[in-house]
Amino acid sequence: MSTAPPPSGVTPDPAARPVIDGDGGGIAKLFAVLLAGEYAAFYRLIDESRMAPDVHSRIAIARMAASEIGHFDTLAAQVASRGIDPTEAVERYRGIFDQYHQVTTPKTWYEALVKAYLGDGLAADFYTEVAGVLPVEAQAIVGEVMAETANSRFAREQVAAAVAADPALKSPLTLWGRRLLGEAVTHAQWVLAAEEEVTDLLFAGAASLHGVASFFDAIADEHGKRMSELGLG
Repeated sequence: MSTAPPPSGVTPDPAARPVIDGDGGGIAKLFAVLLAGEYAAFYRLIDESRMAPDVHSRIAIARMAASEIGHFDTLAAQVASRGIDPTEAVERYRGIFDQYHQVTTPKTWYEALVKAYLGDGLAADFYTEVAGVLPVEAQAIVGEVMAETANSRFAREQVAAAVAADPALKSPLTLWGRRLLGEAVTHAQWVLAAEEEVTDLLFAGAASLHGVASFFDAIADEHGKRMSELGLG
């Protein structure tokens, strides 16, 4: 797990940009964070697709990237409707996502596939854990942009097949998958520490260290199940 200090981009000046939102800004800021995440994910998928060994794999990654930009457009509209400029929202939070991707840059195609599949799953698990505390409208938006996509299944199939064919891949890819979770949790905690409105929104019913810890424990449990689907332990 990373111990580096959080990027300066996640310590925003509360007066720097207006937030217009009925819940005191929590939903607007949550959407802004997710918007920056979709922006970063799109460009990372494009970068990492260069490792793809064949046209079929490049097309599959391109479809994942297309899903991300579609989600970006949905969130951009929501952010704009709440009085925040989408470009400024991306600039506000992109530092933390850029740092996450910098410390989880895959060195092999199989590492890229593991990251694509587990990253898609982490987003879906995040939605599952927070959906119940969001207003109905916000649930629908977050559900749309964070749901696990069918496009990531090709990654699961390729990795599982590769591990079955070459058991030597299992240990290094298992360590890689665990590192991805650790970095994701660390960077998510930085966002929560910087944005009290988001923390209050997500954990209003369990506003304690125990409630936050339980949230991340549930994410880790689902991550473990996806690791098993990949043939990793």
